[in-house]
Amino acid sequence: MPAAPYDHGAMRSITRVAVSAPARLHLGFLDLAGDLGRRFGSLGLTLEEVATRVTLTRAVAPSVTGPEAVRARRYVQTMAQRFDLSDRVSLTIERAIPAHAGLGSGTALALAVGAGMARLAGASVDATAVALALGRGHRSGIGIAAFAQGGVLLDGGQAVGGNDEPAGADAGDVPPILARHDFPQAWRVILVSDPDFAGKHGAEEIAAFAKLPPFPPALAAALCRRVLMQALPALIERDIRGFGAAVTALQEAVGDHFAPAQGGRFASPAVAEALGWLRGEGAAGVGQSSWGPTGFALLGDAAGAERLAAAASRRAGAALAFVVARGRNRGAEIVDN
Repeated sequence: MPAAPYDHGAMRSITRVAVSAPARLHLGFLDLAGDLGRRFGSLGLTLEEVATRVTLTRAVAPSVTGPEAVRARRYVQTMAQRFDLSDRVSLTIERAIPAHAGLGSGTALALAVGAGMARLAGASVDATAVALALGRGHRSGIGIAAFAQGGVLLDGGQAVGGNDEPAGADAGDVPPILARHDFPQAWRVILVSDPDFAGKHGAEEIAAFAKLPPFPPALAAALCRRVLMQALPALIERDIRGFGAAVTALQEAVGDHFAPAQGGRFASPAVAEALGWLRGEGAAGVGQSSWGPTGFALLGDAAGAERLAAAASRRAGAALAFVVARGRNRGAEIVDN
């Protein structure tokens, strides 16, 4: 893939860059069948309260400190090689989205590092080019779009080749964003975390996808209808019940399809039990983000979400963590001086 163009003539003296990259919820795939020439398709939501934050300054020699430093160091080297940037930066990871929790930590870190290095160099590069250079975004475009613009996002999946593998991966394609809408300010999401559980990732994730049974095209059609004719209209009309019902239906169908690979509709039994309780107590919708273990519950107001999260926390004790989050309707924050 050719590197994105840089305008080195427009460089200005920047000594420090701070990047805050938001987490995202992956609310489910629409079409795992791929019989129409595209596979996956994702619905996602950008989060306000959970983010990866990094700072970069010029340095005599490369330096990376903080959580996820090993992975971030690889990103620094790749950015330097692919975009002809100096790797003489001091990178501090002040806060990192929990890894392998289903919140898009890898993409957020990659984009934070890549965008920060480009800004520090006075270079111009978009989030898609950074993501592709660092090996992100081949299956879903939600994480990249969350970084770029935030909100509720729907992508159109990846074109598939003759062997049912992404045809665009080598060419550097990412799933196109088909729709983007604000998440209502009044609505809240209760995040349910299991600190003792890690979702599938890397080679394990690839192997799990390869072992899944065929996905019925009729089910894919029904899920697309759910999103187009229920989830998106309900979102625009601020109908939390309609939106939650559509998301729950999407989650149930996809979760049951992934059950052989993750041991059930939800990866963590403790999270699964908590989500069942939250749904029984009035949550408009529940689900698991990506491979989990993070679960989520949708609520229509802040006060109700805080009360329900507190009750769920008392009930679960120390086994689970509950955080009330807002949707984030803007992308990453990048500040330089």
